[in-house]
Amino acid sequence: MTGHPSSHSALTELTASEAARLIRRGEVSPVELVEALLARIDAVEPDLAAWEIVDRERALAEARAVAAPGADRAGLLAGVPVGVKDIVDAAGLPTTGGFASRRDTTAREDSAVVSRLRRAGAIVLGKTVTTQAAYVDPPRTRNPWNAGHTPGGSSSGSAAAVAARVVPLAIGSQTGGSVLRPAAYCGVVGLKPTYGRISRRGVLPLAWSIDHVGVLCRSVEDAALFLQAASGHDPADPGSSLAPVGAYLAAVSQPLKRPRLGLLVDFLDRAQPTVRPHYEDVAARFGRAGATVREVRLPVEVQLILAVHRIIMQAEAAAVHEASPRSAESGPQIRAYVEVGRAIPATAYLQAQRLRRRIRGVLTPLFGEFDCLLLPTVSGPAPGTETTGDPSFQAPWSLLGLPALTLPSGLAGDGLPLGTQLVGPAFGEETLLRVGNFAEEVIGPFPPPPDRSTSC
Repeated sequence: MTGHPSSHSALTELTASEAARLIRRGEVSPVELVEALLARIDAVEPDLAAWEIVDRERALAEARAVAAPGADRAGLLAGVPVGVKDIVDAAGLPTTGGFASRRDTTAREDSAVVSRLRRAGAIVLGKTVTTQAAYVDPPRTRNPWNAGHTPGGSSSGSAAAVAARVVPLAIGSQTGGSVLRPAAYCGVVGLKPTYGRISRRGVLPLAWSIDHVGVLCRSVEDAALFLQAASGHDPADPGSSLAPVGAYLAAVSQPLKRPRLGLLVDFLDRAQPTVRPHYEDVAARFGRAGATVREVRLPVEVQLILAVHRIIMQAEAAAVHEASPRSAESGPQIRAYVEVGRAIPATAYLQAQRLRRRIRGVLTPLFGEFDCLLLPTVSGPAPGTETTGDPSFQAPWSLLGLPALTLPSGLAGDGLPLGTQLVGPAFGEETLLRVGNFAEEVIGPFPPPPDRSTSC
């Protein structure tokens, strides 16, 4: 977007990166931006249901502080409103995790990721709806493209809010496919970094060895901005990596001109027949733009990867919920998942962890041949509201801890978004973002969903 946004609608269309630049230059008031987003929330939230709580007064107060004469606006996200998935602590707000019994609790301090975003100048607009326990029982949130279809999960509210232009950026989390899938279903950008890249301190767990913090936003630059602000070692998180923080914003400004992409035929074969031509066309467009695109198969059966992921996730989820049971109000799918997890023998869990290491080892050489792996983000467009969709195209990268990025790449025949996914090597976010920038330029601008300000 160029020029000075002159209306509420123009302000709500700003990406996080655009808003940060304009606020830093004094061309947009953070107060006007927050007011525009609040007005947009008032218009669409009754039908969208993306928010657990909107922290209106505090967001406006923080915006006024950023706008005050002499205020420091040098932070990467100074004055930029963000949404926080409601499994992530934000001081003074409840963290319900989708459970009504937690609505009267209040977080005493910020999670590590919220603390880092606040230090970068971000304004917490509120808490976005999560599926219960960040699992797959369907949420009340609706897909902004079509209310009869799921927004995905578990970062349902974060994806829908970003897509519906009520916040430019929102925190998500992923244990199966909970950042990438809702991003694809709602037509936005999603980034799941390498396991351990972003601290999970202050985030309600689902499965400790697979949980990731990620982001939903509207451009690859936004994803880099979030990663630059949010990543870094946290000694209070046992899973936090000591790997140095990369120059993500610099990387995203330098797209790879001729990336080497390995098109994963395993997932093309699993895509719905009606959408496979879309993904083949995207790969062909990348090739015409200068990429080397070569078909490749994983050296391990996808079904084995998914089985290993399922065993580890079920066993760890059962342990989490045994420590804090909420079975009386739990949805049927999370209850069943935990019950199955309790029945998994320790020997099966340990064998799954051994297989996980072996799978990671045999996949690693692929990144000597390719900068990134290329595949559909989802098997097809968003299904109905009775489900949150198929996690099988995203879960392998959660299991293996590899960074993955999804970009909206087109619309299916029913008018619902489709996403194209890139997967990079462990701690290879700089390369992933450079390839993502290349892909974003080839795909071109993606439209917003139909205006649902009167009906969703």
